[in-house]
Amino acid sequence: MTRPSILVTRAVFPDVLDHLRQHFEVEANQADDAWSADELAQRLQGKAGAFTSGADPITAALLARCPGLKICANMAVGYNNFDVPAMTAAGVLATNAPDVLTETTADFGFALLMATARRVTESEHYLRAGKWTRWAYDMFSGCEVHGSTLGIIGMGRIGQGIAKRGALGFGMKVIYHNRSRLDDATEGQCRATYVGKEALLRTADHVVLVVPYSKESHHTIGAAELALMKPTATLVNIARGGIVDDAALAVALRDKRIAGAGLDVFEGEPKVHPDLLTVPNVVLTPHIASATVGTRRAMAMLAADNLIGYLVHGKPLTPLNPEVMA
Repeated sequence: MTRPSILVTRAVFPDVLDHLRQHFEVEANQADDAWSADELAQRLQGKAGAFTSGADPITAALLARCPGLKICANMAVGYNNFDVPAMTAAGVLATNAPDVLTETTADFGFALLMATARRVTESEHYLRAGKWTRWAYDMFSGCEVHGSTLGIIGMGRIGQGIAKRGALGFGMKVIYHNRSRLDDATEGQCRATYVGKEALLRTADHVVLVVPYSKESHHTIGAAELALMKPTATLVNIARGGIVDDAALAVALRDKRIAGAGLDVFEGEPKVHPDLLTVPNVVLTPHIASATVGTRRAMAMLAADNLIGYLVHGKPLTPLNPEVMA
């Protein structure tokens, strides 16, 4: 019996490929070449499944060219690279990799908050440039973290993890805004209070964004929202590029309308708005919030197991549009 063929679009752990090869004919991109949309469509010809990254756009146009495709398994919790309605219409299952990266990403979100508040990047550049010749009482004085007010926009699993770190580890007052309010028990576990978005922006000393990207969440933070924040406040984005208007943020940072920002994601990444590279009061990292070996391996294995679960056993682990299986 002929085994299904699948495409792995990016370099991945060799043992994950070995796991997949037990069940499929595998075409792998271990050279990690950058493929155009046209080349991706060509390579998907004859493939039943695709192991994808968040940078691989699965669009209606691509799906029209790949009638044999049955599943795309994202090695990411986010899936804004998927046109899920188009995939559903084409009968293609979409899966993602939730849960396995929650704690690691929450760790990093808090690390980015700390680095931003305490001006770690800015002071390191100063030191490396040989400018540190003596101590001064106000040298790189940053923002208080312990006992301050933490505002979280997007209170899913990762947002809740950040809330617990802030409340339990740093004695922070936690406020949050979400599309829907959490139940009382979850609010109690997070020691978090629900508030409106405007109230959160006006009140919080540190604002952390953990919302999924969609048309509705595009530029959740723009010039108007930045103007509401305290001049002593910081903004951290570990969600997705496009949640923040990066151009407006660069202006706010340059004019010191807010104290600082920490960004792990960007509009149009891997490109970064050039104005963000010219302001000192921002910490910039290349989309690495889930980047520990253990977590990235778990994400890859979950994507692989979704492919195996669906194409071999008919039971994917984390489907986004299970109606295509009906």
